[in-house]
Amino acid sequence: MKLYGFFRSSAAFRVRIALGLKRLTADQIPVHLRKDHQRAPDYLALNPLGLVPTLIEDDGTALAQSLAIVEYLDETRPEPPLLPREPKARAHVRALAQVVACEIHPLNNLRVLNYLRRDLKQPETAVEAWYAHWIATGFEAFEAMLDRRPGRGRFCLDDAPGLADICLVPQVFNAKRYPIPLSPYPKLMAVFEACMKLPAFDAAQPSKQPDFEP
Repeated sequence: MKLYGFFRSSAAFRVRIALGLKRLTADQIPVHLRKDHQRAPDYLALNPLGLVPTLIEDDGTALAQSLAIVEYLDETRPEPPLLPREPKARAHVRALAQVVACEIHPLNNLRVLNYLRRDLKQPETAVEAWYAHWIATGFEAFEAMLDRRPGRGRFCLDDAPGLADICLVPQVFNAKRYPIPLSPYPKLMAVFEACMKLPAFDAAQPSKQPDFEP
């Protein structure tokens, strides 16, 4: 397998975690988003949206969109499972994952922030306020949803990490890059700390990637 990604991309981070939890390896191919390498014709041929990640399977199939890739890995390599079997618990985990992947991340990803800066001419203070607002809105919901989870383990559902944890951890890393207080979310941060004690999460973090830049 090959994984096209960028060290700071939270979407690529999710797939790296999933690969680690599944004990799978993939050759990492950096796509430098700040240098617009994702707009290169050869990359657009793999991923027409010009986003990361893109996973290339051993048979050459190109897969895009991080949640689709993670669920594909879970379906084709089912151990350890990243989603519970029980339908209500499964729906709850997917809902938590989508708070991050559908409600927070699309509003705060690099192309949105660049549009605010370059096209709308917003000052950095306004961009940071935008970022912090959507982090707070999403994290408040995530924290409340953890109170309603079917399980009561160390992670988002029980005592094994899964899809929701895979989405949460990269978003916390993103939040830590800005002056955003995280103390209002003790349950969320407890899950984050538990995840970061696991090798799959630790090895996937941005600073440990081959294309890392300080």
